[in-house]
Amino acid sequence: MPGIAEHERQQEVLRLLETDGQVTVGELTERFGVSAVTARKDLESLERRRLLRRVRGGAVRSHGADEGAFEMRLRHRAEAKRAIARAAATVVGDGDAIALDGSTTCYYLALELRERRSLIVVTNGLRTADVLSESDSITVVLPGGTVRRSSWSLVGDFGDVLASRGQLQHGFFGVRSLSRQAGLMELSVEETAAKQRMVAACRHVYGLFDSSKVGRFALHSFAEPGQVTRLFTDDAAGDDLVSEWGVPVTRVAADG
Repeated sequence: MPGIAEHERQQEVLRLLETDGQVTVGELTERFGVSAVTARKDLESLERRRLLRRVRGGAVRSHGADEGAFEMRLRHRAEAKRAIARAAATVVGDGDAIALDGSTTCYYLALELRERRSLIVVTNGLRTADVLSESDSITVVLPGGTVRRSSWSLVGDFGDVLASRGQLQHGFFGVRSLSRQAGLMELSVEETAAKQRMVAACRHVYGLFDSSKVGRFALHSFAEPGQVTRLFTDDAAGDDLVSEWGVPVTRVAADG
């Protein structure tokens, strides 16, 4: 896998740890085509987030760290999320101003958007901001808030940070669940408040979710049904979802 980006290398390290329980620096240098110094820096970065424990010559899996929640979710149904992200990316053109929340599906969407030109992205996702900041042609705006470690996002009420700044063309949001009556939903009050502010700033609102989210329990609506422009999910979502929403629903093959 020579030439892959830092974030993708680190995700592959976590996948290897999940499978094998340990990795060596030599294995990583050969696999990624990088120097031993770069491999050690990747391991140091992951150790700072308590996602692994470094040992002589490599690293072993770490257990029970709440900081790992985002990375664990990132690997859950990853192929479906990547396929959803690819479909959603077709909406975004060069020069657009958009919002991405801190969800794992929007992280994959950010990876798809790295080659866009003159893009402005408002996001509360720290991982998403980090990925997009690698591009010289993308302006990343962080609205502020309190860091929520389990999701690596900025949460809470952003106040008037986004008000009177003009409207964003598109907003993309992951969901905890969704309901034709309540709209797009979250479990956390803080996540809900952050998403509500971003939704209010967007002309078009898109829900991005893998089919495991359908029918799940959630408490708070961050986008009412009438605010939703389109839904993106995978082909395991049932026909009833399409018929009941009354907006375009794009279903993609979960294997990409």
